[in-house]
Amino acid sequence: MKWGITIFIIIILFVIFLFSAFTVDITKQAVILEFGKPIRVIKEPGLYFRKPFIQQVIFFEKRILEYDSEPTLVVTKDKKSMILDSFALFRIADPVLFLKTVRNEIGAQARLDDIIYSEMRRIVGQYDFDDIVSIKREEVFEEVTKSSQEKAKELGIEISTVRMKRVSVPEENLRKIYDSMIAERERQAALYRAEGQREAQRIKSEAEKKKVVILSEAYRKAQELKGSGEAEASRILQSALSSNPEFYQFLKSLEIYKKTLPGNVLIITPDSEIFKYLRSK
Repeated sequence: MKWGITIFIIIILFVIFLFSAFTVDITKQAVILEFGKPIRVIKEPGLYFRKPFIQQVIFFEKRILEYDSEPTLVVTKDKKSMILDSFALFRIADPVLFLKTVRNEIGAQARLDDIIYSEMRRIVGQYDFDDIVSIKREEVFEEVTKSSQEKAKELGIEISTVRMKRVSVPEENLRKIYDSMIAERERQAALYRAEGQREAQRIKSEAEKKKVVILSEAYRKAQELKGSGEAEASRILQSALSSNPEFYQFLKSLEIYKKTLPGNVLIITPDSEIFKYLRSK
């Protein structure tokens, strides 16, 4: 009889242990409810106990979760339609608040869909189409991330990032966008050509200016050299004249013969001084 009671007690204790003990995995966090009211949050892994049949344990993910939205249609500041396909990374930061507001991950996905879409539509409407698809894309989605974070805090959710996977445009807008892009590129090309022409004219003017300066300097040096040469020639001539006047007169007479005799008629007397070097002595 005593053995039967002991075994019964052991079984009762074992059942109580089974219903009271639970483990929290390293990837999970738990909220303990007592009569439906949260009384405790467990974020560290390990073996824990609860009051059997009175307390309930609900587990939530502690890892980073992904929100993948459906492609959404938004309108930019310059009135162009675009389809954005985005995603977000988030985690459950406050399990109690998360439980009270969205209950589970399905509810969280639905609320995030409303928050991120509304913020994206509002912020994208402040930028032009070209900015979003090129130079300001990161800036736009950083702004969407910060704005969505503030609203998601009210749900116990912490959004780490919102990013764009791809962007496209409705088929009916493609032609307009292409025409606009072509016009913009042509405008840029005309601007570059005008700048190139201005730069070419500036370079040409600089070259002409340098040319004038170089020629002027060369002419000045040439005149200086010419003057120096003439002075030196005059000095040599004077030196030669003073040393041998007869030879100088002979050379000058030869120059006169060369310049006047060929093809000219001279009427002079035979005993003219000019022919003294042609007469035999």
